[in-house]
Amino acid sequence: MKKTILTLFLFTTSLSVFAQDAVNYQQPPKAIADLLMAKPTPVVSIDGKAEWMLLSTKNSYPSVEELAMPEFRIAGLRINPNNFSPSRQTFINNFTLKNIKTGKTALITGLPTPLFAAHPTWNPAQNKISFTQTTPKGVDLYIIDITTLKAVKVNKQALNVVLGNGITWVDDMTLLYRVATKPAASIPVKPLMPKGPTVQQSLGKAAPNPTYQDLIKSPFDEQLFEFLATSQLVQYKNGVQTLIGQPAIYTSIKVSPDKKYLLQETINKPFSYLVPFEGFPTTVKITELSGKSIKVLANLPSTEGKPSGYDNTQNVPRDYDWRNDEAATITWAQPLDSGLIKKQVPFHDAVYALNAPFSGEAKELFKTQNRYRSVNWGNSTLALVEEGQRSKQTIKVSRYNPSAGTMETLYELSQNDKYNNPGEAVTEKNTFGRQVILTTDNGTKLLMNNITGSSPKGDLPFLAKFDLTTKKNEIIWRCSEGTYEYIADVLDAKKLVLLTRKESQKEVPNYFIKNLVLRMADRQITDFTNPYPEMVGVSKEKIAYKRADGIDLTGDLYLPKGYDKAKDGPLPTLIWAYPREFNSAADAAQIRGSKDRFTMISWGSPIYWVTQGYAVLDNAEMPIVAKDGKKPNDTFIDQLKLNAEAAINKLAELGVGDRNRMAVGGHSYGAFMTANLLAHTNLFKAGIARSGAYNRTLTPFGFQNEDRTYWEVPQLYYEMSPFSYADKIKTPLLLIHGDSDDNQGTFPMNSERLFNAIKGFGGTTRFVFLPYEAHGYRGKENILHTLWEMDSWLDKYVKNAK
Repeated sequence: MKKTILTLFLFTTSLSVFAQDAVNYQQPPKAIADLLMAKPTPVVSIDGKAEWMLLSTKNSYPSVEELAMPEFRIAGLRINPNNFSPSRQTFINNFTLKNIKTGKTALITGLPTPLFAAHPTWNPAQNKISFTQTTPKGVDLYIIDITTLKAVKVNKQALNVVLGNGITWVDDMTLLYRVATKPAASIPVKPLMPKGPTVQQSLGKAAPNPTYQDLIKSPFDEQLFEFLATSQLVQYKNGVQTLIGQPAIYTSIKVSPDKKYLLQETINKPFSYLVPFEGFPTTVKITELSGKSIKVLANLPSTEGKPSGYDNTQNVPRDYDWRNDEAATITWAQPLDSGLIKKQVPFHDAVYALNAPFSGEAKELFKTQNRYRSVNWGNSTLALVEEGQRSKQTIKVSRYNPSAGTMETLYELSQNDKYNNPGEAVTEKNTFGRQVILTTDNGTKLLMNNITGSSPKGDLPFLAKFDLTTKKNEIIWRCSEGTYEYIADVLDAKKLVLLTRKESQKEVPNYFIKNLVLRMADRQITDFTNPYPEMVGVSKEKIAYKRADGIDLTGDLYLPKGYDKAKDGPLPTLIWAYPREFNSAADAAQIRGSKDRFTMISWGSPIYWVTQGYAVLDNAEMPIVAKDGKKPNDTFIDQLKLNAEAAINKLAELGVGDRNRMAVGGHSYGAFMTANLLAHTNLFKAGIARSGAYNRTLTPFGFQNEDRTYWEVPQLYYEMSPFSYADKIKTPLLLIHGDSDDNQGTFPMNSERLFNAIKGFGGTTRFVFLPYEAHGYRGKENILHTLWEMDSWLDKYVKNAK
């Protein structure tokens, strides 16, 4: 009997050991850690005259201890209650000014120490730069004067940047910003005894909404949100600060082009328990610059009632904004289909305008046959109107003549057709200091900048002239093959002086000034060096292959330094991917990315393992294509299999990948993909799934690009959920998730439940729960440990698999 009890004790003890593996933070191999902790290249911001360049160096990854600082999660926000700011930010820890003409670096005096800066913004004259400085107790506003090279704090009260920094240059000397109305110490204290239960109800009005996180959950949360989000608008000019209007929960403040009016959007009660703050009831009104109210344009309801479906919208006005080419004209859109895109009507939206002094009737400007998206203003005879449908993956751009009131289609294409995308119209500042469309060749053409420039040869960015009559694009400059160079800014449109960012596989990205008219040699203005010496000698190639049904695929193949296929043979392989939906096989087959880009390594990259002797196929295309009149997801699992098989076959055919030692991994929707591949195939030795969603019934009103609800297609939701097939997952699966995931739909419960299900059926799995991490990981110790977990998993189940 004693022996039986002892045996039972040892058995249960053994179970508890395997159930909970509490480990201390671990370090990955040195080569991986060095790549992660490499000092990032500074961010570059250049004035419009190309005289001065601001270099901003950002902090490295914060410690987990910093992530653990006090935080309130309410209304879709994560707020630091001690300083009226977001709790999770990446700060700039150094500013440097460089004179482009002389090449000399200038020291800025007066910068706070230590520097925790954000939001650097040039004034209209390009001789001052504002930025925020965050401290444990508040956020301050500083201005750098380029003439004196001195930074000065300008605010008297701490800023409130909970709902965005809200800082606007009105003119060269005037700033608008928002400040806290009460000290942080007076924040409401949660009573031990609540006034009553939290109650929600539905009175027959539909409210289909996505599964948002960090929402308001109680009356006390409502108190906290009101306290933390309420701010006072302030004007700063020549050292004088003036309060504007009354405290409110401001979500947007926009100054009219003539600088006489403000377009204000403020949040009202009742606060929603179903949607984030962006969906709360809102008042839209026009005021004078002093804050005096002129006209209330709309009292908009909560978005709780928005009909489900990506192209549906509420039957209310939306997209209020100023018209950039006029002194003070407000524009907005209004649905003509009651907000329901499937309603058979000739036009789905109309756009209206109201001029100062805003006392007359609104004027209809134009109608759109699809859902209106945006308008880019030019002048009295030119504007570009964009419309489209997400469900059909279409985009249409038309020329609108404001004087004649006419609309003419310029181009219409799939939003996934990158080969035929003409680019974005280059803009210039008008007399109001607003960006408007630039025309060339006596107003007959647009200058178009395409910073991607996708082509059958890979991404080759270009600058073109778009003829408004023939509706054709004439490329006047294109990136040379063997490099990747795009136009970061057009400094002089007439002389075609450009600021470009150029790189190659071996050359780190740097900035150049290029003159297309004089065709002089490019002038390099930055000299950044390679932050990744460990990657020297690693080969990179964009490989192309076909899946069984004929769809062309590509991926970025990395092979270890010194690798010799003849001598070393096939390698253990990691395939990393993220599925995307397409309505067209031709769009899915287009080549995306460039083999000639310098490899930059983020915390989430799979490229680390090329230093550990693996072949790595990154960005492996996993298209899910609509077939035979069906929607893409109707054959999701079958297409995943085709994609994975094609990649494995190509790697084996090249002789670089060992088909018996293959791993697959991904983050978010890529994690969802990974779990599905392990549930439905035996192609892999192991899988790594980070921060995924595995049970689609937890996102019943749609997910990713699927806008059908669970109740419309319950079988699809079941079949696309790897949780439904947890009993089939026998391939070792490493699950990693941040315990504070803030992404829509990827609740940490997904990984917890999938782990328990796989474990319940005797599968091999490990679940790593990262403290204080959101959907993207930031804590240094957490990321290093994640890389250690992944490396150990791959080493055990792939590299040394039997």
